[in-house]
Amino acid sequence: MQRKTKIWLQAFRLRTLPLALANAVMGSMLALGHGAFRWPVFVLTLLTITFLQILSNLANDYGDAVSGKDTDRRVGPKRVTVSGMVSRTEMKRMIIVFVSLSVISGSLLIYFGLAGLDWDKILLFFGIGAAAIIAAIKYTVGRNPYGYKGFGDIFVFIFFGLVGVLGTYFLHTHWFEPRLLYPAAVIGLFSTGVLNINNLRDIETDKETGKNTLAVQYGLRFARRYHVLLIAVGWFLSVVFTFSSFYSGWQFIYLVTLPLFIRNILRIFSHKSPEELNNELKNLAMTTFLFASLFGIGMVL
Repeated sequence: MQRKTKIWLQAFRLRTLPLALANAVMGSMLALGHGAFRWPVFVLTLLTITFLQILSNLANDYGDAVSGKDTDRRVGPKRVTVSGMVSRTEMKRMIIVFVSLSVISGSLLIYFGLAGLDWDKILLFFGIGAAAIIAAIKYTVGRNPYGYKGFGDIFVFIFFGLVGVLGTYFLHTHWFEPRLLYPAAVIGLFSTGVLNINNLRDIETDKETGKNTLAVQYGLRFARRYHVLLIAVGWFLSVVFTFSSFYSGWQFIYLVTLPLFIRNILRIFSHKSPEELNNELKNLAMTTFLFASLFGIGMVL
């Protein structure tokens, strides 16, 4: 029993949660800065995103095993389905469990977050929730998984950035501010950077298995330059937003994370083996979470 629990925890890939939760932290802190923070919304948002992220990880594990995209040469963490630690039937059942948990948690979030609003807004958020569940599964599962065609970057930018930040903010405040597209896009860009490191790490094995990520389609040189662009544009938008709504020097507290981003870029260009990128993937995810937290704190102080 204890061994099985460890296997499932490995399959859940809990280390991916800080990146997934960065958008909820950013959206909630922005709401707090505008005096509209609500604890039930915050807790249920964190819970729903956690379930969705684990669902995505499980579906990715299952999809790569079924399609044959996972091989023994894979550099990243060992997958439990292809290794036989978990059967395909067991994995499908666990995917159903987390679909159910996501639906329940998401429904409660909509109930507490949108109480008293018109039905069109409630239905819109149910639609967004359904789209998030479908996108999490279809990344690697099904006849035409979009993750194998280089569209994963778009998914991450939209759901980890725009939808995550703006949706969380709206659930707290019940209003939308166009200027918040800037910090939402920033989290989306940095999150896409994490995916790009993953694709850089796996570029050779992905070529062999026909997983056509952007790194595979356009090559190593493009992927490195693309990574710089993602980080640079994210920082540019951050500074533009801060100056456009400046009222305190504390708003620039997130600048303390800049050396971590610069170090990440340097490592992307200097790494000698794919294995070295495992730590950089984790480091950028944690740095993005730290950035979101400090950016939000700066808006509150």
